[in-house]
Amino acid sequence: MDLIYRLFIYLHIFSAVASIGPFFILLSIVKKLRTANEAELNAYLHTFRFVVLLTKHSGHVLVSTGVLLIFSGPWTWGTSWIIMTLLILFCSLFFLARAFSPTLRKFHQKDEDRTVLAAKLNRSIWIYIILLSTMLWLMVVKPVLW
Repeated sequence: MDLIYRLFIYLHIFSAVASIGPFFILLSIVKKLRTANEAELNAYLHTFRFVVLLTKHSGHVLVSTGVLLIFSGPWTWGTSWIIMTLLILFCSLFFLARAFSPTLRKFHQKDEDRTVLAAKLNRSIWIYIILLSTMLWLMVVKPVLW
């Protein structure tokens, strides 16, 4: 393997960690959203939004380096685990766009139940972690699916 390919792999793995890891921190923040006072709520929501933003940008690096790895490596676009990873990737992009921001905005509305909103965020976090972990499994194991 040449140096450039190794650099792409490093950046790809680093961006995968940056895409998945922060969501585990959000699990503890979601619990605190239920009872937080206004100042704490703003801090927690800011942290939540930052993690979502970090994930989006890490995802850009992840996709870019993935494309570069396919072009410079031994795998092709027709490889079954790559196709499945791309399918899950597109699903996770649509999910990410709708799962967090609309719910986060509702925390400042007076008629919204924070417990219900926090439960919705908690469920969304776990769905997103499962989607990303599935993609990670496909990229590490590289199963022949067909």
